[in-house]
Amino acid sequence: MIYFKEILQEYLIENIKSIDSIAGGDINDVYKIITNQNTYVLKVNRKDLFPKMFKKEKQGLEMLAGAGVKSPEVIITFSDSEYQYLLLEFIEEKSIISVFWKNLAEDLIRIHKTTNANFGLNHHNYIGSLHQDNSEKNTWETFFIENRIKPLVKIAFDKNRLDRNHLNHFENFYSLLNEILPKEKPSLLHGDLWGGNLMKGKDQIPIFIDPAIYFGHREMDIAMTQMFGGFDNLYLNHYNEIFPLEKGWEKRIAIHNLYPNLVHLILFDRSYLSGIERVIKVF
Repeated sequence: MIYFKEILQEYLIENIKSIDSIAGGDINDVYKIITNQNTYVLKVNRKDLFPKMFKKEKQGLEMLAGAGVKSPEVIITFSDSEYQYLLLEFIEEKSIISVFWKNLAEDLIRIHKTTNANFGLNHHNYIGSLHQDNSEKNTWETFFIENRIKPLVKIAFDKNRLDRNHLNHFENFYSLLNEILPKEKPSLLHGDLWGGNLMKGKDQIPIFIDPAIYFGHREMDIAMTQMFGGFDNLYLNHYNEIFPLEKGWEKRIAIHNLYPNLVHLILFDRSYLSGIERVIKVF
């Protein structure tokens, strides 16, 4: 018997019929829960390793929904002595047709037009298993350097995945960002928008999952969609028709992808170092 079945049943009026493990990434154990009335997804991980991770995920999903886009409904979060749990609406994925990409552009614009006085957020959260510091700053370049790049550069250096020469290149890079990055209002960001965090729901509606939200520069989300591929250019074309990006955005993709590249350098291996070096060694 699955060890959490009894505690889960305490939170459900419905009777649990089956619990099956499904794919769910590198951090969480994920299960498909079928009851006599509904189907759910349950995410599980150790609460001592990732304190309040699911509370933060719940907040992120609810903020995305508040921006007018679709994310899985959060049914409940709870914990026991060792584990934390997040019970979500189960989404049945559909095949994609071209209108999906136009819908994605329009939904991403809805997210990005949700703004804030400062860059950051009123609480911290996670990107993958890494802590994400969202302390608010007045300018994007300050937030990008102090809250996103510098903390991860230190971790990567301490893990011997960056050397002293890399640190010198980063310092030169920081000094020029004010001239390179366009000035825009803070936009709500999904924060980890690769293809695995986007589902295809009924009626070709995009469904955003596993957010790492904060208010930042919208080019961060755009850049992340280009990091691993899988996004049809129809989405970008439609996005630019409605809410044009500042000139030169294509050249800034690699700059904004320094953050996810550093995340992957720390969590996985040095295969991500070349993408970092291509940017910082220019400066």
